[in-house]
Amino acid sequence: MTEKNLTDRKYWQEYWKSYEYEKIPAKVPFKKFLPKLDGANSFIEIGGFPGVFAAYFYKRGCKEVSLLDFYIDKNMVGKFEKINGIPQGTISCIESDFFKFETDKKYDIVFSYGFIEHFVDTRDVMQRHVNLISLKNIKIGGGKLLIILPNFRGLNGLIQYVFDRKNFRAHNLSSMKLSTLRNIATDLGLKNISVEYSRKPIVWLEPAAGSKLLRKLIKLLSYFLKLFPVKCRLLSSYIIVYAERK
Repeated sequence: MTEKNLTDRKYWQEYWKSYEYEKIPAKVPFKKFLPKLDGANSFIEIGGFPGVFAAYFYKRGCKEVSLLDFYIDKNMVGKFEKINGIPQGTISCIESDFFKFETDKKYDIVFSYGFIEHFVDTRDVMQRHVNLISLKNIKIGGGKLLIILPNFRGLNGLIQYVFDRKNFRAHNLSSMKLSTLRNIATDLGLKNISVEYSRKPIVWLEPAAGSKLLRKLIKLLSYFLKLFPVKCRLLSSYIIVYAERK
């Protein structure tokens, strides 16, 4: 673990040991932005092993989907493709440290979900996202950036702090300030910037955290909170950053 990383390879190896295979989600917190992404041909998911959202965007018609992560178990990716009825090898796997990764290739959509908050220098991480955005797809008016990160500055963060301190400490809370994210996106020259909280509250514990009973109780609380679909720092589970590179 370095000063700029709040996690290391060992952390993620241990994390994925408790991973439960899941199907592609039917509902996503960034649904309102999906029409803006239609027509994209290439997609890269940064730090997204085992490729849940690479698979999601493939199902939505994106022809070329890639996964970049510094820990990838290709057998797990293959099993995930099979579970979801996707041809084997559809998800292009790039096992590399994001901060050492170099390529001339650019993508219509650069995406990450639960990634940037694991690093100290939020601006640097976002800059590296932007560097991968293509400007060639005229149909969609340039390249798109979509970043989803958890909101641990509210109720969900309190739950993590109390019941899963290790996971809580692996997150940079400073990266979860809407004003900070908006200012960085503006400084990087992005256009049509939107930085907002998600609407439906969800709270969770990772599979390895706490007892099975505790996780069930947290899940019940999550169902209850969905009765209050409001966007606010206290209840919202995610922060959504959308922007375009013209």
